[in-house]
Amino acid sequence: MQWDWGAVADFMPHFWDGLLVTLQALALGSVISFVLGLVWALLMRTPSPFVRWPVGAVTEFIRNTPLLVQLFFLFYVLPEWNITFSALTTGVVAIGLHYSTYTMQVYRAGIDAVPVGQWEAATALNLPLRRTWTAVILPQAVRRVVPALGNYVIAMLKDTPLLMAITVLDMLGEARLFSQQNFQFTEPLTVIGVAFILISYLASVLLRGLERRLVR
Repeated sequence: MQWDWGAVADFMPHFWDGLLVTLQALALGSVISFVLGLVWALLMRTPSPFVRWPVGAVTEFIRNTPLLVQLFFLFYVLPEWNITFSALTTGVVAIGLHYSTYTMQVYRAGIDAVPVGQWEAATALNLPLRRTWTAVILPQAVRRVVPALGNYVIAMLKDTPLLMAITVLDMLGEARLFSQQNFQFTEPLTVIGVAFILISYLASVLLRGLERRLVR
């Protein structure tokens, strides 16, 4: 077997298109998962069981069903209820929603790790509850959970190829289409594998830098 650099050159325009889609899905899915995960975590701390129980049931259901099933449901079932999104939007929502149930647990652990003395100090200073959360509790909690959140970013990156199942041409989708059309599989799939490794490594480096910056 010989390496065909011509095939690599022919594939590269498709690769850049797929890379852009992959990074869009990763970035937007991460934002949704981080924000929604924090919302879930805060709702789970409310004293009302009428809030906690439904939130707990929904997040458990999402966390314990496969992401691929959720993708198919959002893409094929929702249109029957006249709720239609583009394939990429559906994929972004599915990834963000799925991983928000994991980041919720990360936030809960970070909040629980804040020393009780911090709550007591905020109470002694007569800080409003909103101020207590935004100025005292959440900044400390988020700093503690950055490494765990970073792990889920990399996990989301590795799950983006699932979007190919709902016609989204991410990096792997572009490689698969190119390979089928040109009967050349080694070069495009190797390029994709190297790209995933490089993106994962770059993400881990950036997250370690952010972690060091936050713990100063």
